[in-house]
This record gives sequence, C-alpha cells and structure tokens, in this order.
Amino acid sequence: MLTGLSAFSLTPFDGHGVDKAAFAGLVNRAAASGVDSIAVLGSTGSYTYLNPDERAEVAQIAAQNVGEKPLIVGIGALRTKDVLKNAESAQAAGANALLLAPVSYQVLTNDDVFGLFSDVNAAVSVPVIVYDNPTTTHFTFTDELYASIAALKNVGSFKIPGVPEDAAQAKARIDHLRSILPEDVTLGVSGDMFAATGLNAGCDAWYSSMAATLPDLAVPIVRAAAQGDVEGAVKASQQLQPLWDLNARFGSLRVIAAIAEELDLVSSPCLPLPIRGLQGDDREAVRRAMQKLGLL
Repeated sequence: MLTGLSAFSLTPFDGHGVDKAAFAGLVNRAAASGVDSIAVLGSTGSYTYLNPDERAEVAQIAAQNVGEKPLIVGIGALRTKDVLKNAESAQAAGANALLLAPVSYQVLTNDDVFGLFSDVNAAVSVPVIVYDNPTTTHFTFTDELYASIAALKNVGSFKIPGVPEDAAQAKARIDHLRSILPEDVTLGVSGDMFAATGLNAGCDAWYSSMAATLPDLAVPIVRAAAQGDVEGAVKASQQLQPLWDLNARFGSLRVIAAIAEELDLVSSPCLPLPIRGLQGDDREAVRRAMQKLGLL
C-alpha cells in the first residue's frame, strides 16, 4: 500500500471554510486516475490551518470518494492530545494509513519527537508514515532517530525530504537508509522535482504534491521507474521542468492551488487566509508554464 504514486490533495477553501464539493471532486478525480493511493491533510492539504472537527470532516469526505484506492490521512498537530484525536477520527473515517509530522512552535528535541511517535504508535491500528519535512516543521531528523522510530511496530514508511540531485549520491543515501531501517518499512520521496531521481535510486513510493491535481503528468514517472526505465523516468520528469521551476520560485502549495484554479477544479481564491494565492505577474507565470505543458 505504501508504494507507488501517492497523490496528495489540496483542501480547497471558500468564503465559508472548506469547499466540500470541490474537495470531493478533487479526491474523486484522483481516484479515477492511475495513482496508487490518495493522501489528504498533508502540507498540500493545509492541515495545520484546520481544527480537529474540520479535519474529521475532510477525512470522512475523502473516504467517501476514494473508491478502492487506499487513503492516507495526515494527523499532525502541535499537541499530542490533538494528534491522537486526529488519529482517532481518521481511523473512524476509514483511513488505511496515517501521516505524522512533528509540528512545533517551541523547538522539539529528539526525545520529544520519539515520544510523539511512540505515543501515537501505541494508540493506532493502521500504519504510520513518518513525515520528515524540515522546511515546514523546522525539525531535522537524524538517522539515529529514523532507526529508533522505525522500530515501533506500526511505523510503515518514511516520507523523506528529497534526495541529492546526483544519481550516485541519491542511491548512496537510499542504500544507507535501507541499511538502518527494517525491510518492511518503505521509503517515499517527496519534493516533486526529486521524484525521478529518488525512484531510480530505489525509493518505493513518490509522495506527490502535484499528483492529485495533475495525475496524468505524474503517473509516467512512476511507471517508468517501476519498469527499470531510468532514462524514461528522467525524461518524463524533465518534461515537467516548467512546473519544477515554479515550485522552486513560489512553493508547491501556491503553484498547485493556482493550477487547480486555472483548471476550474476549485473556486478562486482557494487557499486559507492569511495565505494569498498567486496574482498578477506571478499568476501569469503559472499560465505560461501551463501552456508549455499543454494544460491550457
């Protein structure tokens, strides 16, 4: 389950809160595509901007629209009690796996983070994906902490923050992680521009911020890598360079939101305030990239 292409969905907002109809449409659209699983309430899903009741409702809507695709639900929050509440509501909705990042305001220690995952591990009955995202959480995992957390019985995967751009260095990094993690724990690359390199280096999964909105562009990368077609995966990724350039410039959340708005998949603006979507020249840059990619 925690392999292949996992499509991370936006959580679109309107003037009243979560745009439930648009969200259901995004999940349903992804479920009808060639992705292998669907994830909600990740960073692309603006999970930190939702209260526990909103998150429980989002999980329920997702479960009603994923069809036969496995559902991953993010549960990260500042306080462990809220993480556990989110885990309970996600499992009640039918989540097949849980995504957990060590969200913080005060700087967390390694002991704090291990304690968080240990507490969650003891309370859940589905696999937990360790979400390593230092850009948003401002916490940096050590390899020793990876190994300690991976020994917990319900930990099923690590969502790692990209890989080195050099193919040999990327393979060395993945090989090292393989050597310190249990064989049944999968490795998933994130940072869409690193997908081909990470998969070719031996990652089991691509946890993708673009795949729920643009599944037809993401699937070829995973399929090529799965067939051992290294050059094919790289070529499929290189064709998306206009998108990677936008992500590097504006961040993937704002870019994917703008694309979803331009495709009329969601209303505009769709991001939770105070986050404001791309406008003016920045929005025009998105349109030009979409034209290059044949999306407009």
